[in-house]
Amino acid sequence: MIKPMSEDLSRLRWRCRRGMLELDLLLQPFLESGYGELNEAEQGHFLQLLELPDQELFEQLMEIKQPEEKELSHVITKIRHAATTQG
Repeated sequence: MIKPMSEDLSRLRWRCRRGMLELDLLLQPFLESGYGELNEAEQGHFLQLLELPDQELFEQLMEIKQPEEKELSHVITKIRHAATTQG
């Protein structure tokens, strides 16, 4: 299991705070419970997702649109799983 350094985790928390509450409700649980278990490539894919504009990210996380890069689908599934298993 890969554990991000506390400074890196703080930066990621900030990047996961988006303009849409729906995105916050998906990204925050994942960051707390799933991000540390990603391998290096998956962490890179997560960072790629964070580069997307809010609306595009939301559409991909809600499976309205499929990501152009198939590798992102695996991370999207993990994000959705973390949001549904929290609490």
